[in-house]
Amino acid sequence: MTIDTRTRTGPEAARLHDTTAPGDGRLTGRARLVLFVLCAAQFMVALDFSVLNVALPALGRDLGLSTSALQWAVTAFALPSGGFLLLFGRIADLFGRKKLFLTGLVLFGAASLLVTLAWDPASFLTGRALQGLGAAVIVPTGMSLLTTTFPEGPLRDKALGISGTLLSLGFTVGMVLGGVMTDTLGWRSTMALLALAAVIVLCLAPRLLPESRTPDRPRLDVPGAVTVTGGLLALIYALSTAAEHGFGGADVRITLAAGIVLLAAFVVVESKAAAPLVSLPMLKRRTVAWGNIGGLLTFSMMSTVIFVLTLYLQETLHLSSFTTGLVFGVQGVASILAGSFAPRVIGLFGPRRTLVGSLLGQGLFTAALLAVGTGSGALVATAAVSVASMFHLGAIISYGILVTSGVPDAEQGLATGLVTTTQQVGLTIGIPLLGVLATTGTSLFDGVRTVLAVDAALLVLAALLVAAGTARRRA
Repeated sequence: MTIDTRTRTGPEAARLHDTTAPGDGRLTGRARLVLFVLCAAQFMVALDFSVLNVALPALGRDLGLSTSALQWAVTAFALPSGGFLLLFGRIADLFGRKKLFLTGLVLFGAASLLVTLAWDPASFLTGRALQGLGAAVIVPTGMSLLTTTFPEGPLRDKALGISGTLLSLGFTVGMVLGGVMTDTLGWRSTMALLALAAVIVLCLAPRLLPESRTPDRPRLDVPGAVTVTGGLLALIYALSTAAEHGFGGADVRITLAAGIVLLAAFVVVESKAAAPLVSLPMLKRRTVAWGNIGGLLTFSMMSTVIFVLTLYLQETLHLSSFTTGLVFGVQGVASILAGSFAPRVIGLFGPRRTLVGSLLGQGLFTAALLAVGTGSGALVATAAVSVASMFHLGAIISYGILVTSGVPDAEQGLATGLVTTTQQVGLTIGIPLLGVLATTGTSLFDGVRTVLAVDAALLVLAALLVAAGTARRRA
């Protein structure tokens, strides 16, 4: 195993090595249970990102939230979940990944219960913010537990493949499940489901998951933590608000500028810190830098496609919310198929080539969406976005492997924190940066086509840049 067990002895240390069958690299029954717990937690958080989307009008009427205030149902979650990922990823490295993972589950479950029982906008938004904080703990600690429990190679590739599939599937299932549960049981049932899921994972995790941490436990980089967390919070707030109101507001411009300044200050702080929160030499690794750029583009561009297609299907084709959810449900099936093949493809071609090919394929099939018309284009949209999502999932899995490969266990929380921060920032920036183009054309349909064309071009460009940036240099 790759986990450093120098700080542990006895039965726990022995259990850390009981994840593969001797000699053949197959997963044992215990390893499958460990993988189930970690993937279930990731799926639960992914579900939370999308399950409330179709329920926003209903909960707004129930709690007295105005239409303009509904964006805070999403923003209140996105701010802490994206802003604190790097910080909690590093804290887990230093003080124990399992311990922090369990803490995150307790917080997430309690917050989900608070949202379920919310009696006014303040209690609802407080619960959403605490859910986001819990997610910021669960995601990087869960990922670092996965990458330190399963050794680098086919086993880790398989584990990351399953995790990536469920991550992508969680977003899609959330859209479909949110519509069904809201129509039948009410919007509160979606949050009650998350609370129940957290309890189930929490019951299984303590006995199954191994504890791991860096053995030397250096001091936490407080200046780095303050600048990067403040910078990410300001950036995510600015972009989330711009998605609703545009970039003209003073609050958007001020927080956007503050975010850029703080992140620039973070780079300066890290270059001088004795024990930096983010190792700048790590960021100079071509696989880490370009892998995260590829991940950023695949997440931001796919989220934008789903956003504009939702507008297209409902506003141009006049499909219902439920039918629109079913269209994206087909995408979920495609994701499952892609998840079963992705590890094999990565095994044949390697994560670098798979990432480049996936970005290129996602871009080409996003361009194929330009063939949809104002008539019955749902079938064309379904087919094209489903195939694009298969390449999207290939990019998710391959970039996660590319970024974490060769990284010491002591820095896996940092590496996976970068991966998950890239995911969250990608999900946040795509819609405000490109979604606004949907309203710039002579009609919504023309605007959607403009967004799809720019989206496809950026993905193809990203594929070329990642290919060049990660190419092996001749000695």
